[in-house]
Amino acid sequence: MASWVLSECGLKPLPQIFPRPTTGPVSCKPSKIRFLHSNKTGTDLKFPSTKILTRCFRERNWGQKVSAPLRVASVEGDEEREKRIDGANVLKEQEEQPEFDPSAPPPFKLADIRASIPKHCWVKDPWRSMSYVARDVAVVFGLAATAAYFNNWFVWPLYWAAQGTMFWALFVLGHDCGHGSFSNNPKLNSVVGHLLHSSILVPYHGWRISHRTHHQNHGHVENDESWHPLSEKIFKNLDNITRTLRFTVPFPLLAYPFYLWNRSPGKTGSHFDPKSDLFVPTERKDVITSTVCWTAMAALLGGLAFVMGPVQLLKLYGVPYWGFVMWLDLVTYLHHHGHEDKLPWYRGKEWSYLRGGLTTIDRDYGWINNIHHDIGTHVIHHLFPQIPHYHLIEATEAAKPVLGKYYREPKKSGPLPFYLIGSLIKSLRQDHYVSDSGDVVYYKTDPKLSGSSSK
Repeated sequence: MASWVLSECGLKPLPQIFPRPTTGPVSCKPSKIRFLHSNKTGTDLKFPSTKILTRCFRERNWGQKVSAPLRVASVEGDEEREKRIDGANVLKEQEEQPEFDPSAPPPFKLADIRASIPKHCWVKDPWRSMSYVARDVAVVFGLAATAAYFNNWFVWPLYWAAQGTMFWALFVLGHDCGHGSFSNNPKLNSVVGHLLHSSILVPYHGWRISHRTHHQNHGHVENDESWHPLSEKIFKNLDNITRTLRFTVPFPLLAYPFYLWNRSPGKTGSHFDPKSDLFVPTERKDVITSTVCWTAMAALLGGLAFVMGPVQLLKLYGVPYWGFVMWLDLVTYLHHHGHEDKLPWYRGKEWSYLRGGLTTIDRDYGWINNIHHDIGTHVIHHLFPQIPHYHLIEATEAAKPVLGKYYREPKKSGPLPFYLIGSLIKSLRQDHYVSDSGDVVYYKTDPKLSGSSSK
C-alpha cells in the first residue's frame, strides 16, 4: 500500500533488502528497531514532507471515468420487456412446432397406456358394484312413490327429469355387466344385467353383443356399430324423411328404440332376432333369453296399465322412459361427435384398435357425473372396457401423460350440462357424411342441411 501511494506521488519506493538469516545463539539484548527490513533505523529514514503528500492527493483525480445514463429504467419497465421477450419466444416455439395431426399414428402403444394405469384400477369389487345397484333402485322407487303421493303438475315435470336420469343410470350399470367390469362372475353379470336392462326395455344380450362389436371396431367407417358415419353414397340415397329425422333436433335423441329394431341406415338386422347377422349361431340362445325377458317386462307394463290406468302408467314410466332414451342418444352421440376439432374416421390398413379408440371424446356432465357413474370418462373406457366405472377417473389421470395431445380435455360443465345441447346442434348441422373412398376421412357438410356453404 505504501509503495503504491509513493508511486502515485511521483516518488521512488525504497528497495526491499532482505536480512541475512542469523546463525548462532540469539541475543536477548534489546536492539534498535529496523524499518522495512532495512539496516537503517527509523531515525535514519527521511520521509517526504507532508506538503508534498497533500499536494499529491489534491491534484490526483480520484473519480472513475464512467458514463451514467440520464434516466434509470424502472423495475416495471424491465418486467414488461421480459414478458414481451418471453411471449415472442413462446410464439416462435409454437411456429416452429408442426401442427398436431390427430390422424397420425401415435408414438405409443396400447401396452404403454395399460402400463401407466395403477394395478388396483383393474380390480372389480362385486359388493361395491351391487351397492350402486341398491342405491339406484332405491332412488327409482323413492322418486316414483313421491310423485304418486303428491300427484300434481308441479311435481310431475321434476319427477320426469329425475326419473329419466335414473333410468339412464340403471342402463349404465347394466352396461358394466355387459362388459364384465361389474364383477368377475359371468352369472352375476348376466342376472343383474338382465334385471336392469329388461326393466327399461333393453334386450340385454342383444345389446351386449352389438355393443361389443362397437368397441371392437370403434372409429371404423363401415364396421362400427353405434353412430358411425354414413358414406356419401348412402347419405345421398336417404329419403327426405329419414334425412330430416337423422339430422334435426330432437329426433336423433329419440332414435334408440328404433335402432334396436332396425339398426342404422345401411345395416340390416334386429337386436331381438336370433337369426340376425348381428349374431353368430352360438349366441342365438342368449338372444332368445333376452328377448323373452324383454317381452315379460312389456307384459308387466301392460298389466300395470289395467291396474292403475294408462295415464298414470304413462306419467310414472312412459315419460321417464323417453327421458332415458334421450340421455342415451345424447351421450353416445357426443362421445364420438361434436368436438371443436375435426376428428378422423378410418378404413382399411389405416384403422387399428388404438387409433380408433383415440377418436372418442370425454365429456363433463357436472352433477350428473356421479349419478350416471362417470360414463363421461369415455376414452379409457373404450380402450379398456374391463375397468370398473369407479376407477375410470383415476385411470384416465394416470394415462394422460402417455396420451399427450391425443387426449382432448373435456370442457368444464356447470352443475347441469346444458352446454352439450349446443355441441349437439352444431354437430348435426356439420357432420353429415364421409367420402366413399380413402382410408382416413373426415365428416363433410351438406349445404342444404346446414343452411350455408360447406367450408
